[in-house]
Amino acid sequence: MSLQGAILDVDGTLVLSNDAHAQAWVEAFAAFGYSIEFEQVRPLIGMGGDQIVPKFAPGLSDKEGKGKEIADRRKELIIDKYGPNLSPAKGTRDLILKMQSQGLHLIIASSATEQELSVLLKAAEVDDLLSQDEATTSSDAESSKPEPDIVEAALNKSDMQPQQAIMLGDTPYDIESANKAGVEVIAFRCGGFDDNQLKDAIAIYDDPADLLANYERSPLSSSFATTSL
Repeated sequence: MSLQGAILDVDGTLVLSNDAHAQAWVEAFAAFGYSIEFEQVRPLIGMGGDQIVPKFAPGLSDKEGKGKEIADRRKELIIDKYGPNLSPAKGTRDLILKMQSQGLHLIIASSATEQELSVLLKAAEVDDLLSQDEATTSSDAESSKPEPDIVEAALNKSDMQPQQAIMLGDTPYDIESANKAGVEVIAFRCGGFDDNQLKDAIAIYDDPADLLANYERSPLSSSFATTSL
């Protein structure tokens, strides 16, 4: 089955935001009396609040009560404090333009909320290229990555079969989520995870610019031969 489209993670993949998310969690938990270290939460970035809140505040949920207040505070910090100062990953805009020129259907699959996604796409300098109408967010999934819900929602929304899509991501949680949905992943190192953590991807590149420079030899190219597609 030929490649029809790409499912795009945003944080750490298109925009360099993973450290900001970790710091926002530290500040959000602290605002409600929980002391956690940056180094504790940073390896978990890529998961949603439904996964992170219970890890550091057992018994709480990001859907209600104090857990929701913590998650909402983190969201506010990303939107108001950190988001405006984020930078795109190297080559993000050029890679999106290249994929669009190749006729690939692009759809976003992010654990971010719709409000956050608007800020993140602007920071990635692709808000004029990628529509939020072509996106699945935390509101479209019962569970965040590493569960497959968001990737499955993206497949359904784009009317693609798993074998017709490749996901671009930067965390082991992107890879696990996509693989559970039957989708292969191209991984980027710019999210801060090492090759061993990304080993289940079908290809690993430094960042979008690296993938673009090697596009014709990558799994995105129509000339790329792989039994996975």
